[in-house]
Formats: sequence, structure tokens, C-alpha cells
Amino acid sequence: MSTKKTIPIAGFPIVATTSSALTRYLLYAMWLNKKITLFFANTNFIVRCNHLLEKMKSNSVTIVNDGVGMDIAAFLFRRDAFKENLNGTDFIPQLLSGADGAKRVFMVGGKPEILPKAVEHVRGKLKQTVVGSCDGYAELQQRRAGLVGEINRAQADIVLVALGNPLQEEWILANRQALDAKVVIGVGALFDFWGGYKPRAPQLVQRMRLEWLYRLCLEPRRLLRRYTVDILKFLLLCRKHDSHSRKT
Repeated sequence: MSTKKTIPIAGFPIVATTSSALTRYLLYAMWLNKKITLFFANTNFIVRCNHLLEKMKSNSVTIVNDGVGMDIAAFLFRRDAFKENLNGTDFIPQLLSGADGAKRVFMVGGKPEILPKAVEHVRGKLKQTVVGSCDGYAELQQRRAGLVGEINRAQADIVLVALGNPLQEEWILANRQALDAKVVIGVGALFDFWGGYKPRAPQLVQRMRLEWLYRLCLEPRRLLRRYTVDILKFLLLCRKHDSHSRKT
């Protein structure tokens, strides 16, 4: 989506789009046999993937906004606004349901005990063809050398990678050229939601843009740093790149 409007956040070109427009773009790219990589950028993504910034500045990479932190940064540093909040948990089902017929999906990542349930969710509820899977722990270590070939032999249309930031982004960028799949997406904790390991926030909380607070209450030990120290790092990165862009 190189011709679309972008809002730079800490140097990352974040596409300001809607879920319906993004769905049409990805499906059209698949129809044209183009290779597209999709990342959902929240504050944690910006902090953890800062070292990958230059590699992500590619016409084949699309980065969209995920979370209220990105909206705040867009207003504070760019006096701009994103059209819609986008996140993989809501968007991926929309993408798959908008496809013309079932797509061939390969799933990489997630816990060994959760991945089979997530696979069943994609097959049963989303009515897609899962052509293979590999958990993000021992299985990934054992199959790492031959995994790309395995995915290509399975003729996957879409590869969903759920390894968390920045591991999933590093894996995707390292292997994207060798992967034949038309669309590769970093999906974070999506398999945990699909597998029933983590609950979504109630609809009212989601509409109030407070799902981050709901998750923090459920997992304070794991997420406290993300919503305190990492938020400060995020704002400092935004300020650094904003100052640099003004000078140039």
C-alpha cells in the first residue's frame, strides 16, 4: 500500500487505512500473486522491533496501527489521526471470511497445548483449510531448518506467525523471500485467543479502547513492564524520530 497515506510513528511508516480497505488490498494482491507481509504495530512492536526498522521499509511490507498508544502518538507528534484501530484478533477473521472460498493456511507459533485448539478453530469456525502447523517451542527448534520448505510444499496461501515481538518479525523478515505464500502475517497472541487460553475483553471494554487494561489486570506480572517502562521508551523513540524529521 505504498501509495496510501502513512503516518510515521518512530520512523515506521504506519498505513492509515480501514479494515475493509486492507482486506480488499490483501485479497487483490493474492489474486495478482504478489507477496505481501503484514505487521500490526502497537507500542510494544515499536520498542521491540526498532532494530528492524530499515528492513521494514519495503513496498512489500504493510504496517498498520494497533491500539490506543498509536493514536496518542499520531496526535502528539503528527497532529494526525488513524482512520480505524486495527488488530489481528479482529482483522484476521474478517480477512479469511472475505476470501473467495477457503484459503490454505499454515500456522507457526503458539504453545504446544494451545496450537491444536487454534487449528481446530480455524478449520471449524472460520472454515479455512489448515495445511500445516508448527508450535513456537520445541517443534520450531526441531523443524526450523526445513520449515520454509515444508510450508512451500503445503502450498500455503497465508502464513500466520505467532511468536511474539520481535521473534515473529525477525523470523518473517529472514524467511520471507524464500516463502512462496502470498500473504505472511505476524499475529502475536492470536492463537492464544483462538485456542481459548486467553479471553477477550468484554465488548464494552473493547469499544472503550481499554482492552489493554483488561489484559494488564489478567497478567500483571507479564505486562506491567510493557505498559510502564516500555511506554516511556516508545514515547522517547517517537520524540527522537520526530526531532530528526524536523531537522531534515
